[in-house]
Amino acid sequence: MMRALVIGDSGGIGAAVATALGVRGVAVIGLSRSRDGFDITDPVSVEATLAALEGPFDLIFVASGALVVTQEGPEKSLREVSGEEMAAQFAVNTIGPALVLRHAAKLLPRKERGVFAALSARVGSIGDNRAGGWYSYRASKAALNQVIHTGAIELARSHKQSICVALHPGTVETAFTANYPAHKKHSAEVAADRLLGVLEELTPAESGGFYDYAGVPVPW
Repeated sequence: MMRALVIGDSGGIGAAVATALGVRGVAVIGLSRSRDGFDITDPVSVEATLAALEGPFDLIFVASGALVVTQEGPEKSLREVSGEEMAAQFAVNTIGPALVLRHAAKLLPRKERGVFAALSARVGSIGDNRAGGWYSYRASKAALNQVIHTGAIELARSHKQSICVALHPGTVETAFTANYPAHKKHSAEVAADRLLGVLEELTPAESGGFYDYAGVPVPW
């Protein structure tokens, strides 16, 4: 791997991924809202920024995401479901990565191995949902998984060596999870190393999948 593009490299996991790639000798271009004004929820911002980039990138890693946007915490019941919150979550967790994925065919190598990966979450798994709640976040991540799976099918037609996957990083100790102290967490650095290790082992035959930080497939 020679070049990587990390979307959301100022966040906990994104920053750790960018650092881990740099240690591996990979040239990293990072984009973030706080530093570069790159707004993944704004189609104009995404189009203008990504259209100006020169590929190819061996890896495009989308680390942007939000657990809540307009509320204090995830919905625990249907009574707490808000159209405003759900729309905001879909904008960040689903539509934003999809807008980035639009540019994958141009930015990934056409004939060599190229990887597109987006952070999803196990709670976005419909088959693994036993606890309920968290409607907006669950739904937006489930929708992201569908976008990734569908994009992988299309990419494979023109980019035979491409790999397009959704990743579950586990519960990572960042500001994102600061209000959930009961969960067992690992550091962003550990998550980044594990996720990059998973990506290094995947093959084009496994493109379109949803994998956790140990490389185990997660149910849809």
